[in-house]
Amino acid sequence: MSVHHNVYVVLLDDRAASISKVRATNPDRDPKKPCIYVGMTGIDPVKRFKKHKAGYKASRFVRKYGVRLMPELYEDLNPLTYNEAVIAEQGLARKLRKEGYTVIGGH
Repeated sequence: MSVHHNVYVVLLDDRAASISKVRATNPDRDPKKPCIYVGMTGIDPVKRFKKHKAGYKASRFVRKYGVRLMPELYEDLNPLTYNEAVIAEQGLARKLRKEGYTVIGGH
């Protein structure tokens, strides 16, 4: 199996947390913790972030509100196989949401 997939976390501008749908999916959020996007990719997270910002296969949240990557929250998890990355993305999103982060993504 090919081990070249990565999970990644993007810091989002605080304005993203004011969107009603985002607040509804994060009822236990800690307003002191940032709003983040959790994703997975088959390319380097830096390149993926640039593609989001350029609008290529982009999350509208990352395109509009993305500030920077937060490697301190994910780099110890990578690289992964595709199946591992799918599971890790979901698990990381759940973990960070439980810690109080306002999480978008993490399908």
